[in-house]
Amino acid sequence: MKVTLKDGSVLEAQKGATALEIAGQLSQGLKKDALAAKVDGKVVSLDDPIEKDCKLEILTFEDEEGVHALRHTASHILAQAVKHLFPNVKLAIGPAIETGFYYDFDIETPFTAEDLAALEKEMAKIIAENLPVTRFELAREDARKLMAGKGEDYKVQLIDELPEGETISFYTQGDFTDLCAGPHVSSTGRVKNIKLLRSAGAYWKGNEKNKMLQRIYGTAFYKKDALLEYLEALKEAEKRDHNKLGRELRYFTTAPEVGQGLPLLMPKGAKVIQVMQRFVEDEEESRGYQFTKTPLMAKSDLYKISGHWDHYKDGMFILGDEEKGEEVLALRPMTCPFQYMVYKATHHSYRDLPVRLSETSTLFRNEASGEMHGLIRVRQFTLSDAHIIARPDQVEDEFKGVLDLIVYLMTSVGLQNDVTYRFSKWDPANTEKYIDNPEAWNSTEALMKKILDDIGLNYKEAEGEAAFYGPKLDVQFKNVFGKEDTLFTIQIDFALAERFDMTYVDSNGDKQRPFIIHRASLGCYERTLAVLIEKYAGAMPLWLAPEQVRFLPVTDRAVEACEEWTSKFKKKGIRATTDTRSEKIGYKIRDGRTERLPYMMVVGDKEVEDGTFSVWKRGLGDLGAKPAEEVFETVQQEIEDLVIF
Repeated sequence: MKVTLKDGSVLEAQKGATALEIAGQLSQGLKKDALAAKVDGKVVSLDDPIEKDCKLEILTFEDEEGVHALRHTASHILAQAVKHLFPNVKLAIGPAIETGFYYDFDIETPFTAEDLAALEKEMAKIIAENLPVTRFELAREDARKLMAGKGEDYKVQLIDELPEGETISFYTQGDFTDLCAGPHVSSTGRVKNIKLLRSAGAYWKGNEKNKMLQRIYGTAFYKKDALLEYLEALKEAEKRDHNKLGRELRYFTTAPEVGQGLPLLMPKGAKVIQVMQRFVEDEEESRGYQFTKTPLMAKSDLYKISGHWDHYKDGMFILGDEEKGEEVLALRPMTCPFQYMVYKATHHSYRDLPVRLSETSTLFRNEASGEMHGLIRVRQFTLSDAHIIARPDQVEDEFKGVLDLIVYLMTSVGLQNDVTYRFSKWDPANTEKYIDNPEAWNSTEALMKKILDDIGLNYKEAEGEAAFYGPKLDVQFKNVFGKEDTLFTIQIDFALAERFDMTYVDSNGDKQRPFIIHRASLGCYERTLAVLIEKYAGAMPLWLAPEQVRFLPVTDRAVEACEEWTSKFKKKGIRATTDTRSEKIGYKIRDGRTERLPYMMVVGDKEVEDGTFSVWKRGLGDLGAKPAEEVFETVQQEIEDLVIF
C-alpha cells in the first residue's frame, strides 16, 4: 500500500503494517519517540494495523495529540496503581487534560499525601514492566457484563449512555482493563516521567447532586528535563496563585459563615475594583454608552420570555415556591432582559440607533461547589456589562467598536499580550441547548466570521461554546496553573429582540427587529482582579495600586511634614498614606516591599529642611534624594499615563 507522509513524500508499506513499523522504516529515532499516529486525519494508537492507502503522520511529544496519548495512558497507569493498592475502589473517568491528567475514584476516605507517594511508586513499577497496551471492542451487552462483573458501576452507566451504534472499546495493560475510546501509547514503558500533584473532591459528572468522588491530578512528560522544568514553574505559579497571594496581601477573604463562592473584598481589593469600575464607566460614556441601573431580581415571567428559565434555570437562585401559590422571583444571572425593558420603555426610529446601554451589574449564578475557586469562579460577581441595540447595517461597525474598547482596556491593565480569542459556535447536534433556528445560527455565525476575518483577528473556532441565543467571541486567559477561563465576551444575538418584541421604525415607517450585541468590556471585575494579582504577583500597576505612595517619617518632626504631603497627594487623587508606627525605618521599608508598594518616601529632618524625599521605587530600589515637587509631578504624570511597572 502507498503511505503519504506529512511532507508529501510517498513510501510503500506492507498492507496491515502498523504506524510504529512504518516509523521504523523512516528512522529508528522516530520509532523511539513515536507516541501515536494520525491516519487520514484520525488519531490512532501506534499498533493499529493500516489496511489501505492513506495519509500518515507520526505523532511525538512535540504534537498536541502525542502529548494527549501519553498523558491519557498515564491516567490508566494511575488507575491500575490505585486498583493494586486499593482493590475495592470503583473507577469513574480519567482523561488527559492540558496540564497533565486526572482520574476520579469512588473511595470511602480521601487520598492522603502518603497515599500519593505510594501510588507514584506503584506507577513507576508498572512503567518499568513495559506492559503492552492493547485495544479490543465488545458489543454493548458484553461490555456491560465485563464492567458489571468487575463491580465498575460508573463504567456500566457510561456504557448505557453511549449512543446506539457507537463503537465500545477497551484498553488492557497487564492485569488492568478500562473502558476507553483511546488512543494510547503502545506500552506503559513509553510513559517515562510522571508526577502526582494533588487530590481533591469532585462530583460525578460535575453535578453536586451526584456523589462526591476523589480526584487525583498528575502530569507526565516524555523527557525528564521537561518535567523538572514544569514542576519548577508550578512552584512559581503557587507563589502567584491569587487564591493564596490575594489573601496574604489582604485583597480578599472568605468566611464559612458567609458561604462558598461569596468572597469578601477587603479595602485593597475593593479599591482596585472601584478604580477599574470608574475608569471603565468614564471610558464607556465617552464612547456613547448610556449608564443604567436595574433590579437585582425579577419575576420568573421575565426569564421565561428571555429563555433563561428554560436554558439556565439550574444555574439560578430562585425565591418562592410556585406550587404553594407564592410569587416566584429569581436573582438575575444576566442583565440582558432588564436592559431590554429599558429600551422598550421608549419608541425608537432608525435614527436613534445604535442604542448603547451599559451597567455595572451585580449578578448571581448557582455554581457547583466543586467549580468555585477564589475570585475566578464565584456565586456573586460584578460585570462591566452592556447591550447594543443596532440596525443590521450597523452590526459590523458596532462589533468592531466593542473589540476596540476591549483591546484598549486590556492594554490599560497590561493584559493585551496574555489573551487568545475563541469564536464560539453552536452545536447543531445538540439543539436542545440552543434556540432552535438553524438558518439564523448559520447566517449569524457567517456574519461574525466575516467580521473577525476582516479585522484579521487570530482566533480558534469552538463548536458547542455559544450562548443559547447566539455565537460569541470569547477573550480567553490562562491562570498561573494553565487553566483557561473566559475574561471578556462579545455576542451577536439574533433571537431575543423578537422574544421581547423590540422594534424600531425604519425610514419607510415600518417596524423592524434590531440586532443585539451583548458585551463585557473588562469582564467580571472579581475575575479580572484575580488575573491581575497573578500576573503582577500582587504588585499592581501604579495607576491601579490600592496604595500608591507611602510616606515613612524617620523623626517626630518629619511626621507633620509627611502628613501635609499626604494630604496634598490625596487632593490630587493620589492614594497616599503616612506610616506613623513606632518602628525602625528598616522595618517599615521591608514591610512596604512585602506589600508591593509602588513608591515609598523616606523623610527625615534633613529632607524636611531641603524640601526633598528619599525615594524608593518598586523595581528600581533606592533612587536617592529628589526634590519633593518634582517627585509629586512625576508620580502624578505616571498615574495619568496609566504607567505599568
